[in-house]
Amino acid sequence: MKRLLLCAVAFTTTPAAAQSVAIVNAKLVIGDGSAPIEGGTVVVRDGKVIAAGAHIAVPAGVDTVDAGGRWVTPGIVAGFTRMGIIEVDGVSQTNDSGASSSPFHAAIDIAPAVNPKSSSIPLNRAEGVTRAIVAPDNNGSVFAGMGAVIDLGADRDAVTRARAFQFMEYGESGARAGGGSRASAILQFRNALIQARDYARNPAGYADLGKDALLTRADAEALGAVASGRMPLLIHVERASDILVLLDLKREMPALKLVLVGAAEGWTVAPQIAAAHVPVIASALTDLPASFEQLGSTQSNIGRMKAAGVQVGIGMINDNEARQARLEKQYAGNLVALTKLPGATGLDWNSAFAAISSIPAEVIGLGGEIGSLRPGRRGDVVIWSGDPLELDTAALSVWIDGVKQPLETRQGMLRDRYLVPQEGALPKAYQR
Repeated sequence: MKRLLLCAVAFTTTPAAAQSVAIVNAKLVIGDGSAPIEGGTVVVRDGKVIAAGAHIAVPAGVDTVDAGGRWVTPGIVAGFTRMGIIEVDGVSQTNDSGASSSPFHAAIDIAPAVNPKSSSIPLNRAEGVTRAIVAPDNNGSVFAGMGAVIDLGADRDAVTRARAFQFMEYGESGARAGGGSRASAILQFRNALIQARDYARNPAGYADLGKDALLTRADAEALGAVASGRMPLLIHVERASDILVLLDLKREMPALKLVLVGAAEGWTVAPQIAAAHVPVIASALTDLPASFEQLGSTQSNIGRMKAAGVQVGIGMINDNEARQARLEKQYAGNLVALTKLPGATGLDWNSAFAAISSIPAEVIGLGGEIGSLRPGRRGDVVIWSGDPLELDTAALSVWIDGVKQPLETRQGMLRDRYLVPQEGALPKAYQR
């Protein structure tokens, strides 16, 4: 057995080959809400976790990394992003989040648009984010299309699960897209689901009216998976009364696998959300009303929903979701700090970390594959310099699918280049 010291495991500029590795002597976080395990071990073989916990024997022939008592966790699963489909928001050539001129809506599959070389991917990977839930944006319909789950590896194959969910806008944005009011938006939703069921019963008999159709054949086929519950339906909603409308829909159509996104006023109807068993991907620190549908915003939103029994993960909608998923660690840490403020409700550390690891994976239906270090999950592991929910902590080593990842970023390269500029070593435009 080959033993390697952590300090010897320096990053490389190209991804290493998949390896079988055991990380020992760790403050091990499984990521499922359980407490860290002192002196823990995690073993990854052929890209999958095969064992994690205390008193784990390291198999023969497996490279060993001594974490030196440092924190070791599953990689962060960014709960709601547009990472990899937007480089510069205002430059249409680099923004594939929405399709305003397309005759299709629900049928749009975002997976082919994901660019694994987007600059946001190495930036977030270097901060311990290993997977991201990526959603399209809507234009001209309440339905935005089918989102994907991606990995942040340095290779060119970024998509973990294409067509992982359908994304829909309700509330203010959904009203604009659905004809001008919430009433018309919900009618568009109901009509689309009815037509999707008609299509599922008799695909050959479905009358496709082309661009004049309320629902194209392709959209009807895509929504069939939503209507039957084979595909989760993520819905952006903020206002409490809007949430209750969606919970009524859930009662009317129990097969729907609803996931609420945003939910700034979720805490005011938390018992109803919990009773409906509808999970939430919430924005962690929305504490001021940025719109009329967020008047009840509070930083205690997630803590209060969790206390009421709601399954809550953290997402980035309306919070630079294209680039800054790495802030989820900070937000989770802030929720821990909230527990120390009189009158506020936050999360304990274990629940806060689960909110950025296993819970986003579970609500999207991939809890058995990513988001924790339980045996059988993908080998996404991070060694940290300290508590991963503290601002001054850095990711020292990152594995994705058992492959050691480079942690170099463009920002780091620019820092090094210009930290001590040398005459003659700069680009021509900078030369005197």
